Amino acid sequence: MKSNERNFIRRLKRQEEEALEYVVDNYLSLVKGVVYKVLSPLKQDHLIEECMNDVFLSVWDHAEQFKGDSSDFRKWICAVSKFKAIDYYRKAVKNMEISSEHTDTLTEESAEDAFIQIENSKELLQLIYGLDEMDREIFMMKFYLGVGTEDIASRFGLTRAAVDNRIYRGKKKLQQQAIQLSLGGSLI
Repeated sequence: MKSNERNFIRRLKRQEEEALEYVVDNYLSLVKGVVYKVLSPLKQDHLIEECMNDVFLSVWDHAEQFKGDSSDFRKWICAVSKFKAIDYYRKAVKNMEISSEHTDTLTEESAEDAFIQIENSKELLQLIYGLDEMDREIFMMKFYLGVGTEDIASRFGLTRAAVDNRIYRGKKKLQQQAIQLSLGGSLI
């Protein structure tokens, strides 16, 4: 039996290799986009490849923990990718700090700024998860995956203006919540 959209989750939970192949074939570009978005500032392509492999290994090892259908799986694998990439980013920055003691190529301020930015990103991600489902998906596609507004509009059957309005209203809502949490900064 071949894995497909209806049975790949069940087969993945049973540790069938063909299901993992299906996941890699269908979600590789999504995982690569998320991982690249986080790790590209480091300019270390080998880290991106290593992280992507680690994401799929993690999906394989923890498939039994997943609850939901294929649309939930897409969100789950995005979250796994994002947090795995953040872990890799932290390790790489920490390694750069250690090596910078000898080469002085990285200042304390830039490492600290990078850490603060990661922490703020995690808090922002939590705020985004507080939006309604469609707005949350639009934000994830637009700002974390880099999907264009036209593509988002066609995916949801909306006009470009409707997507822009949802993004604008969502940004305002996130900005208000961020101010309440004292994150500061402007999201608009």
